[in-house]
Amino acid sequence: MTLLELLDFASVFVFALTGALVASRAQLDIVGFAFVAALTATGGGTVRDVILDRNPVFWVAEPMFVAIAVLASVLVFFTAHMFESRLRVLTWLDALALAVAVPAGTGVAMTLGHSAAIVLLMGVATGCLGGLMRDVVCNEVPLVLKQGELYVTAALAGAAAALLTAQAAPQSVALVACAVVTFVLRAGSLLFGWRLPVYRSRPPRR
Repeated sequence: MTLLELLDFASVFVFALTGALVASRAQLDIVGFAFVAALTATGGGTVRDVILDRNPVFWVAEPMFVAIAVLASVLVFFTAHMFESRLRVLTWLDALALAVAVPAGTGVAMTLGHSAAIVLLMGVATGCLGGLMRDVVCNEVPLVLKQGELYVTAALAGAAAALLTAQAAPQSVALVACAVVTFVLRAGSLLFGWRLPVYRSRPPRR
């Protein structure tokens, strides 16, 4: 198994766990769990593959990805009640999933020989869009849009770190650097309140 395949499998599994946790907060049935988990797990990678014209899409080429997502949803369905704070677990699992999915998307674009701009966009899309779909479908405030938090910024910085590292090191090292930078920035935002400045409207002049 290649590093990119391993990253895709890890991303699918962890993102599926987050989807199932959101489904538990919405009190869905087990089919709803499986649907939300699979949507979350494959959403970002599907958008990536469609845009990059990878045919077939990764989970169509290897249906095991969907099976892993369903398995994760069943696991959460029977264990979610054991967590004291599902939101806290969700937030940290999502941070881990982001740190795996961003290098997966970045690595695919780099392997296909795309420009730096496309590599950056595919890293962000793969890391962010599945979680965004999950939260919109379940009527949650999207984590990706939480006020000022480093989420898309963490994904973008991670993809940029991969591009820079790849200039002097093998792609595998670049993808590890991508994962580390993404997770450190996201975790720092959660633990220490690292934020970007947000827009504040000014009162109208009289």
